[in-house]
Amino acid sequence: MRVVVAPDSFKGSLPAARACEAIAAGVRRAAPGAEVAAVPMADGGEGTLDCFLAARGGEVVEIAATDPLGRPVKARYALSGDGRSAVVELAAASGLTLVEDVPRDPVNAATTGTGELVADAVRRGAREVLVAVGGSATTDGGSGLLRALGVRFLDARGEDLPPGGAALARLARIDDSGVPPEVRAARFRVACDVTSPLVGPEGAAAVFGPQKGASPGQVRELDAALTVFADVLARDRGVRVHDLPGAGAAGGTCGGLVGVLGAEPSPGAPLMAEITGLPAALDGADLVITGEGRVDGQSAAGKVVSAVAALARERGVPAVALAGGVEGPLDELHALGLTAAFGIADGPRDLDGLKERAAPLLAATAEQVVRLFAR
Repeated sequence: MRVVVAPDSFKGSLPAARACEAIAAGVRRAAPGAEVAAVPMADGGEGTLDCFLAARGGEVVEIAATDPLGRPVKARYALSGDGRSAVVELAAASGLTLVEDVPRDPVNAATTGTGELVADAVRRGAREVLVAVGGSATTDGGSGLLRALGVRFLDARGEDLPPGGAALARLARIDDSGVPPEVRAARFRVACDVTSPLVGPEGAAAVFGPQKGASPGQVRELDAALTVFADVLARDRGVRVHDLPGAGAAGGTCGGLVGVLGAEPSPGAPLMAEITGLPAALDGADLVITGEGRVDGQSAAGKVVSAVAALARERGVPAVALAGGVEGPLDELHALGLTAAFGIADGPRDLDGLKERAAPLLAATAEQVVRLFAR
C-alpha cells in the first residue's frame, strides 16, 4: 500500500512536517508494510518557507532589514540548495505582528523590508523568487518592496515620494531605470490565497485596511491612492491591475509586482503543490491523507485540503482530510475530490487540550482511516 501524507500545518499546534510524522506513524500502525511519502504543504502563508526547504533543500538566510515603520529588524528567507530559487514570506519583514508594540500607521507603513530580502536573494544568484504574501501591515501597493529593487516613484516635480500607500495619491511617474539587470532577469511569482482586486469596494484598502488599523477615512484615502497607482501603470505600461483577481493581496503588493515586474500571481496551495512535487508523489498512490486545523465550507476556497483533493481526483486517488474540527456542509470539497473528512478529537476537549495532544490524536485517527483502505 502506498500512502501520500500531505497536510498543512495545524496552526498553533503542529508545523506541517510534524503533522506528516504523526499521520505517518498512524499509517504504519495500520499497515506496517506501507510505503509512506511525506509532502508537507502550505497555502502560501505561514509555513511556506519551511515547506519549500523540505522539498528543495537549501538554507535559511537572515539579514538586517526594515520593518513596516522603518525600524531595523532581523528577517529571514529561504534559498534553495543550488542558489537559483528563493522564497520570501512578506510577513517576515512587513508583517502586522512586527508593529504590535506601537500604534498602527496604515497610511505610511511600507513593504521596504520585504524588498530588501528579495534584493539580497537576487544578489546571491536567485533567479526564481516566490513572494508569499499574507499577514501584512501595509497598504502601499508593494511600492516599498519595489523601491528596494531600484524603482523610483516620482511626483509631478520629479521628486521621490515618501514611503507608504497614501503618498501614491501624488504619483505622476514610475522610473525603473535603476533596476539592476539581475532583477530584470528574475522570474517573480506571488503566492496568495485571496481574490480581491486592487481597488474598489472589494479591494485592498476596503477589505483589509481596517484589519491594519485604517479608519473609514483612511480606507478611502488609501483606495484613492492605489487607484492613482493603477492608473499610472495602465497609462505608462499598458498593464491594468485595478480589477485583477488577487491584486489586492497584502495591501496591493501583488498588483504592484504584477504591474512593474511582470510577476505571476497564483493561488498559494496549488503553487506549493507544484513546488513540493505533490502531483508526482500522487502517481500510483492508493490513498492521500491531508489536513489542517479546521475543515469547513470555506476550505474549498484555495486551502491546502482543496488543492490536494483536486489533484487526487485527477489521478483517481481517494483523499481523506483530518482536522481539529470539521464543520459541514462540505459539498464543494467533495465535488473537488475529497472523499471524507474526520475530526481528530477523541472526546470533549477544549482547544488548548486538543492542541496539546494533536500529534497522538492525528496518529490515532490516521490509523483508523487506513484500516478502512488497507488490503
